[in-house]
Amino acid sequence: MGSFRDSSVLIVETGRTTIRAGLGVHELLKAPAVEILARVGFRQVTGESSNGIDTNGKQLSNDSDVSRLPSSPSRLPYHSNPTAKVNDYLALATGQEILISWPFADGDVRDWTQAEALWKYVIFNQLQIKRTQNESPVILSMPAGLSRDLLEQVCQLFFERFNVAGFAVLERPMAQIYATGLLSGVVVDIGYEQSDISPIYDGFILQNIRTSTAIGIRDCENYLANILRSNQSVMAAASPPDSPEDSQTIQQFLLDFAQHIWKEGLVRVPSDGQTADVPEDEGVTDIAAVLVAGKEKAVIETGMKKKATAKASAAEQARAREIEALDLVTVEFRGQSITVGKERHRFCEPLFDPTLLKSIQQVPVNNTQDQPLPLQDAVGLAVRQADVNQREYIWQGLFVTGDLGNRVKGIGIALQSRLSPYIPSNSEQPTDMQPRLIRVASVPEYFAEFREKGDRLAAFLGTSIVAKIIFNESQVKSFVSKPEYDEKGPHAIIEMSPALF
Repeated sequence: MGSFRDSSVLIVETGRTTIRAGLGVHELLKAPAVEILARVGFRQVTGESSNGIDTNGKQLSNDSDVSRLPSSPSRLPYHSNPTAKVNDYLALATGQEILISWPFADGDVRDWTQAEALWKYVIFNQLQIKRTQNESPVILSMPAGLSRDLLEQVCQLFFERFNVAGFAVLERPMAQIYATGLLSGVVVDIGYEQSDISPIYDGFILQNIRTSTAIGIRDCENYLANILRSNQSVMAAASPPDSPEDSQTIQQFLLDFAQHIWKEGLVRVPSDGQTADVPEDEGVTDIAAVLVAGKEKAVIETGMKKKATAKASAAEQARAREIEALDLVTVEFRGQSITVGKERHRFCEPLFDPTLLKSIQQVPVNNTQDQPLPLQDAVGLAVRQADVNQREYIWQGLFVTGDLGNRVKGIGIALQSRLSPYIPSNSEQPTDMQPRLIRVASVPEYFAEFREKGDRLAAFLGTSIVAKIIFNESQVKSFVSKPEYDEKGPHAIIEMSPALF
């Protein structure tokens, strides 16, 4: 079977904390139909062990994988149940008697039974594919640097447990850079617990210089929650004077509210040395560009707002100017109207200065060895390890992705401004190989289904692009068909994936 031109291709993106999936490669690439947290739950049994031991009694480890990402173990909960079957796990389960486990949080597979339960839930429950009639090939994107043995196990699982018609695997950083239309760059994937940095040159990840820093979205949420304690409007909502709440309830409210703020797109990251000012619309000069970008509604609303302001009274205009100067916004949250100001734009400060977290961490960091690198230093030092003739091309594609992408405005430019120390400015002997500037990459606007969210969904978009090529072009063979799996076994995935050699 050389091609799946007439078949429905299954696209599955598996990250540390999220799984996205969709069925079918269309002429107009579509956003994922399924997006779930990559966690499972099972009912806790009295006396049950939760020590991270697999079903063979071996400690779960990836020490044999020399290319494993040099990162800290995940702080997200992991519980192993040696007697559990796939059907014992409940995807997205919650409740006091449910143990929650995140099998992909370390950037690999912590527990194969839990991983299978999640993929099974997505494929057969959410996408309604019938196992006995499964004619869909699957392309799976996973974190970079996984061992060959692990990838062979994944291949075996999909063929023998899910009965797929074909299988291909793609490393997530490659999918993310493909979504920007580039082959070289550095992908900065800001995750919930840590941020992964993957320099890429000419279509290949430079595995020996990949790195990560143990700073992520959770740290930003904790930091903003601490700042919001000085906001009277927020604290009145968190703990009403006539019905005060306990400290734990208040803290959870603040964390949930901080998350709500950034997910609603209310955060803007200032560049290095700048304040978080929100620029005004300077007018529309290119109507065609506005229409292509799908922003005509926003432009019309801005024009109407300006007309209304012009007709307002002097007092109203003065109040409007005050609100603008203070950058106040009123947020509807859990049935309450809460006013927040410029302090919300400090959300990403821990990414660039992790020492800010010392005052709010329960366990203070006492030595520099345990202190995570600032994001700009982790990126700059990683790219500095690349060959001199590669750096110029890598710096032409600084791509910031992850869940913050598109939701937190200006994060790519903010990182770019803080990376200037890693670009030689006044070299006495400039050469053509020396990088002169850093360019911020983004997902093009012409992917209509991904407008305003392409940077966040870059891994899924890039995986869809690759699927469209490899499963519809018979002369390109980068997947394993079922007959080939029957003949060669799980090792076939290594032979059919040039990037894994």
